[in-house]
Amino acid sequence: MPYQPPTALPAHLLNDEELQRALREHDFGAVFRIARSRAGISYARIAEECDIKPIRVGEVARGKGRITSFAKVVAIADALRVPGRMVGLSPRPWEDSGSPGNEHAPENGSTVRRRTVLQAASTAGLAAALPALHRPAAPLHVANGYVDELRQRTARLRRLDEILGGGDTYRVYLGEYQATKGLLRDATFTPSSRLRLVALLAEQAQQAGWAAFDGGRQADAEGLYKESKEAALEAGDPDLHGNALAFLAYQAPDPRVAVEIAASSCEGIGPGSPAGVRALLHERLAWACAVAGHASGTERALSAARAALEEQPADEPQPDWAAWVDETELDIMSGRCWTELRRPLRAVPVLIRALTQYDDHHARDKALYLSWLADSYLAAGEVEEAAAVTGRALTLASGVASVRPRQRLAPVLRELHQYRSVSAVQNVLQAAGA
Repeated sequence: MPYQPPTALPAHLLNDEELQRALREHDFGAVFRIARSRAGISYARIAEECDIKPIRVGEVARGKGRITSFAKVVAIADALRVPGRMVGLSPRPWEDSGSPGNEHAPENGSTVRRRTVLQAASTAGLAAALPALHRPAAPLHVANGYVDELRQRTARLRRLDEILGGGDTYRVYLGEYQATKGLLRDATFTPSSRLRLVALLAEQAQQAGWAAFDGGRQADAEGLYKESKEAALEAGDPDLHGNALAFLAYQAPDPRVAVEIAASSCEGIGPGSPAGVRALLHERLAWACAVAGHASGTERALSAARAALEEQPADEPQPDWAAWVDETELDIMSGRCWTELRRPLRAVPVLIRALTQYDDHHARDKALYLSWLADSYLAAGEVEEAAAVTGRALTLASGVASVRPRQRLAPVLRELHQYRSVSAVQNVLQAAGA
């Protein structure tokens, strides 16, 4: 008999609009509820099949937190026999023309199941499991058209960072960087196409470095940022060079050194630099100044970043690596800076305003930004509010493949500990321990 896992959703249910919306938006709480109510699949069985703790499945089904880890998305799709396209994946190993008994399906009693899929995903890279992201075959002679294809692919892969943590994406981004590096070594070029590919290499090194940083690989991140800086210099791209410096400043352990590096990144801004790039470099200088305790420098840099966005022509093209910088992002950075400078009256309103623009799909980022809001509430003496926001951040951070939310929340939890007699604080401390 062909393999038919007992958790498979019936075919007619996959046509349900509510289920399709939930799968498309990765609202797995709704998926679990629908699976139990309409297909009789218990939460305990879902937990067993997907390698998720039963308590976690129940919490997600009740609307507490979301599942954002790529590995778990693959596991759920595999266990429930959900077609890959419905959750943003390429066809799973058991999918072909729609027949459930194809040659790739494991036999009854096999222990392969989703663990094999996850192992393949971590070995071959996340990109191999996603649609429309397969790297085009490299020609022996590289022209500008092929570089454009790779640049578009890099932009598509960058979108993974919006919902996944560096623990999920690092190997993908590193693989792209290494493949481009090999292409530069082995292929032939026109003078123009080579310089453009070197610039793309600098961009890919920065993305890989960011994922390494987010996933807790600090040494790897620093090495990639330094390689990016050299590639940007070779390509004659001052904007990418400035961004490499800004990344190096972001993780410099000495605040004074960080301010110096960040200031250098802004010095390279030229008249041709797009508004998004100028705003990005100035806001990272603002952060370096805030960490160093320089309130006046922070305010000047934030003002420069805001002025850049306000002066931006409506039709000005932005490089994809800076296209996410907008007023909301600047509000977040402003709130972070004022939190760091212990100015809660300035930090809290701007963080609340910005956080209304973030839904829970951006679990890692929202958890991080909530940690600064909780920190500012504590600085203002609003202990109950700080506890509530911390609890929300902990829920969002659960299952995210990033070390940063927990790192940010650790000092907040330590400070909350002195208020452990407050019931709201007791609850969040218990949740953190669990």
